[in-house]
Amino acid sequence: MPGLAAAAEQDAFSLVRRVARALNRRISDLVALLFRHKSAGSFGAVAGFAIAVVFAWKFLRSSPPRPPRRPAAPKRPAPSSAAAPAAADAAEPVGDSGKLTTRQIVSRRLSGCRKVTCQLLGVVFEENTPEELQKHATVRPSVVDLLLEISKCCDFYLMETVLDDKSEENALMALESAGLFRTGGLMKEKVLFCSSEVGRTSFVRQLEADFHIDTSLDIISQLSRFIRCQLFVSSMEGGQLAANVFNSPNLERFFS
Repeated sequence: MPGLAAAAEQDAFSLVRRVARALNRRISDLVALLFRHKSAGSFGAVAGFAIAVVFAWKFLRSSPPRPPRRPAAPKRPAPSSAAAPAAADAAEPVGDSGKLTTRQIVSRRLSGCRKVTCQLLGVVFEENTPEELQKHATVRPSVVDLLLEISKCCDFYLMETVLDDKSEENALMALESAGLFRTGGLMKEKVLFCSSEVGRTSFVRQLEADFHIDTSLDIISQLSRFIRCQLFVSSMEGGQLAANVFNSPNLERFFS
């Protein structure tokens, strides 16, 4: 820069002037010494010193002052070729097949409901009547994973109308054999039994369920005023169902 060069040149001239003053004092001292001691050795020393001063002065006048070095600008790292693909990979979801998982479907279908009650016969069991439950109980394999997901998403209760204690034992053994109690979400204490449909309706009301699943249209109709959402498991399409009642031939179809 012009300002820096001028400053450097001024510093150089100042240095030369300081050297000249020092030499002038030295020469004055030598001349005084010469006049006091007039000898050939003194004249030779004075002459040699004068020649050295002349050469030093010419050298300083002929050498231009060097401009100060500019500080080197910091080098910017070159953009890595792997940076762009990495950013692209971060923006693109990995493994997104566009298909919802069972948990996502369950969460959407329940629509924020935190307590769910569900009948066993005709929904969880292959048996449809209390009389069949007296002899045996069989969990439908296709609902096992679905029930486990529901029990993870909310407070889940199973219930059924039974005719005797043997029916209760058959129901609990079938549920346990299917592995529905292994995760801790669904427990035996959350499987309720009653002796009539009125008792089942009372269970749902007392638990203050948000979502109830049943095969009885009578129960569904009675609860429609009190329950936020219900699923009527039946092959019947439409009919005189309330606005908050869904209809599906089975549990799997509704959560598919």
